[in-house]
Amino acid sequence: MERAQDLKNPLNMIATRSQRVSIIIIILFHVVGLIGCSLPATDVLFLKLVPWHLLLMTVVIMYNHNQLESRFFLFVLLVFIIGFTAELIGVHTGWLFGNYAYGETLGIQLFRIPLMIGVNWFLLIYSTGVLLQRSRIKNSIVRILAGAAIMLLLDVLIEPIAIHFDYWHWTNNHIPIKNYVCWFGLSAVLLFIFDQFKFKPQSIVAPVLLITQFVFFMALELLN
Repeated sequence: MERAQDLKNPLNMIATRSQRVSIIIIILFHVVGLIGCSLPATDVLFLKLVPWHLLLMTVVIMYNHNQLESRFFLFVLLVFIIGFTAELIGVHTGWLFGNYAYGETLGIQLFRIPLMIGVNWFLLIYSTGVLLQRSRIKNSIVRILAGAAIMLLLDVLIEPIAIHFDYWHWTNNHIPIKNYVCWFGLSAVLLFIFDQFKFKPQSIVAPVLLITQFVFFMALELLN
């Protein structure tokens, strides 16, 4: 029989111990990052840690995936390559997203595109996909469009922070409508791919990461 205190904690009823630890790690590192990036004395240091933060979140998410197998890593690779390629086209031609260039915050670059941008696409698409997987939406098209809308909303929150902290910057500091249209479209394509893999039901860890990112960027906007 479960202890009385366990029954009083909703998290204990929907997550295993390792998942609860993962959730604590996600929230803790985002809170620390929020504080560090908001203080003039530490913001430079914490911005240099952004790529490592993304890698840590990737390890946490992968660790919590139900049944790590070759098809999961194929999905990760597909999202990374498609996301990176889209950014490559965008930066070098302006055909996708608009006229923009990456700064130094996201770390090591290949062809002027941070490698972490492919990692970030995986984190966001997987987290959104799992969130919708756990929802009551049965129609796959509705799920994909709803997920793309969530991704679009997150991009709206990220853009001013990204510019402020040199993630990327736009020509003439103007964010074109095309950016949001392409972000929605690419998100829908990648969420369609997620849907095709038909992963078994996943834990709440990935959705917690997505929700935490929403809170993080909203708080960062208010503090900066």
